[in-house]
Formats: sequence, structure tokens, C-alpha cells
Amino acid sequence: MKELELKYGCNPNQKPAKVFVENGDLPITVLNGRPGYINLLDALNGWQLVKELKEATGLPAATSFKHVSPAGAAVGLPLSDTLKKIYFTDDVELTPLASAYARARGADRMSSFGDFISLSDECDKATALLIKKEVSDGVIAPSYSSEALEILKAKKSGNYCVIQIDPNYVPEELERKQVFGVTFEQGHNFLKIDENALSNIVTKNKELSEDDRRNLIISLITLKYTQSNSVCFVKDGQAIGIGAGQQSRVHCTRLAGQKADNWWLRQSPKVLNLKFVDGIKRADRDNAIDVYIGEEYMDVLAEGKWQKIFKEKPSVFTREEKAEWIAKNTNVALGSDAFFPFGDNIDRAYKSGVTVIAQPGGSVRDDLVIQSADSYNMVMCFNGIRLFHH
Repeated sequence: MKELELKYGCNPNQKPAKVFVENGDLPITVLNGRPGYINLLDALNGWQLVKELKEATGLPAATSFKHVSPAGAAVGLPLSDTLKKIYFTDDVELTPLASAYARARGADRMSSFGDFISLSDECDKATALLIKKEVSDGVIAPSYSSEALEILKAKKSGNYCVIQIDPNYVPEELERKQVFGVTFEQGHNFLKIDENALSNIVTKNKELSEDDRRNLIISLITLKYTQSNSVCFVKDGQAIGIGAGQQSRVHCTRLAGQKADNWWLRQSPKVLNLKFVDGIKRADRDNAIDVYIGEEYMDVLAEGKWQKIFKEKPSVFTREEKAEWIAKNTNVALGSDAFFPFGDNIDRAYKSGVTVIAQPGGSVRDDLVIQSADSYNMVMCFNGIRLFHH
């Protein structure tokens, strides 16, 4: 099949819409549902991300995409009891692939609402059961077990989008797109990210553990498919905060750092001990937790809305308590898709537990950025690789 008709383009008024290839056949087969334009942008970018994560780490990988950037990405490491609880998987037997998806979906649950999922390996029953419980638009994988496919086909009243991709497909060397009737052409980004990207350590501290190396590689591969400017915080084999599409790099770092802080705050005893009213929906619970760990909770208390969410009134999570808990988060890796122009990025990263950094280098202020990293005893690699993606 050389072309596939889509529901519509980016918006319902943009019709007709389709995808096609000039040579050969499309590498995808729609097994269920009908994908849209943005669905396929997410699916094809996400597939490249998880394929490269699997190649780089040897572990099954998953990503949760929204609007052509990952909300989360991860490899299939086992989950702690705390992570199982905050990812709502404590009642499920997890395979490595299911663990990868739980991590990818759980990093930023609000942003992942209505996501498109990409899986590096055959979708198994355990992963399909996790997907079944979440609000999602679709999934792409190289294959599906018969049980998993039946579970997914029943989702969204039978309209859930299920796509199979040829894992051996290699795109042509030149890629094209049109903007305002003008055709752009460039070489496909075949750049391979591996341990060689971490060889040039420029700080006084040069000690990188195996976990550090894996986390930095995960951050860089994730950034390769994230709308620029972008930075990515990674811990324990998963992205915990992604700052995408910001014009200022420090705003990327602040955004990603806040998401990483929220991920860590969800694991605090104050949040784990919240008692929700019976029957509350999963998304409403996520939103309530986000409000509780933010400044908006004071408004909820003042307006007397807490009874609709909680069985009993939770005490305020004070700034001092949050800061004390956030300070316990350590061994976080940070990747950047372009150089850090100022040391303020390093200062902000340190507040969220960052101890190792990978970035291209090349700023006229590199010496000052290195000094900032040295002041926190961080390890920083200059890889010379820019990873802009648009």
C-alpha cells in the first residue's frame, strides 16, 4: 500500500488528508481504528525513539507522545513498590515491556492524557491491560500477541487506533516537507547515539556509573525526537521531566525541572497517604494530586471544594516540606539538545537533583558553565552533538 487516507489534517477543517510514499510501500498497517494526521506524526516519531532506545540499551522501551513530543520515555526496568503505586500498577503482573510503558506513562500523567503510545517490542497482554485502563488515542508496535490485539480492539468502543510497523523499514536518505507551499529538503537524521557521546568529560569530576551512562543516553535519544528547544531529566531508566518547544533554554530547564519535582513529590508520604473519595476517576485523581502539590491547593481549601475529592481534609503541603522532600532526589541525569549558554541552567538543574549532564558545548561561555557544574561537583560531558528537531 502506497498511501493511507486520514480522518483530517491537524484540524478538522483541513481536508483531505493522507500519508503516502513515492517509492515502495508504507511501512505501517492499520489493524484497528482510523489514525489522524497528528496521530501518525506521534506514532512515527515515537517509533524511532523506542527503536533507538532498545538498540542502545538492549531493553524493551516505550514512549508516550503528545503533539509531536514525548511526555515520557523509558526502558523496561523493574518498578519499586512506590512506583507501582503512583503508576496505578500495584495490582498488575508486569512484564519488562509493561514496566517500560508504566514508566513512560507515569512520568507526567497529566501531559500523557490522550497520548499516542510507541512500543519497541511485540505488545503483550500485560502491556495491553495497562493501556486499556488509560485515556489514549492509539499505539504503534512491530507486532501484537493475539490476546493483546483483542484487548486493544475493544478500547474506545472499538475505535482505538492500533498500528503495526515493519521493524526492518529504513527511510530514504533525503526527507521532504512543505510549509506554505514551499518544499524543504534535508538528510534524514541517522545519527547514532551511544557511549561515544559521553567520552569528552570537561568537569573535574569524571566518575560516571553505568546507570549514569544509561540515563544520559536515554536523555539524548529522547531529545532527538522532542520539539526544540528541549532538555530532558532522566532517573532510573526513565524520563522524569521533559521541557520541550521553549524559545529560551533556561525555560526548558525550569519546565523540565518542575515536572521532575512533581514526579518526585508524588512519591512523598504526604501524597501517598491521601485518601480519595470512592469512585473518583483516574484522571481526576491525577489532577487532584497536581493541585495538591501546587499552590492551587490553598484555593481549594478556601473555597471548600476538598470534600468532592478527598475523604478527609489533607493538611497543606508547605513550601518548606516540599523543598525538604525535593532535596532527597539525587542521581538525576540531564541532557540538552543544544549548548547551555549560561550557568543558570546548571543552578536550576542542581535544585532537582541533577548530578550528571550531557550537552553539545560550544558556547562562548563554556568556561563559566563548566565552573557552575564544578561548583556542584557534577560530571558534565561535551558531546558536540546538536539534536534540534522540528
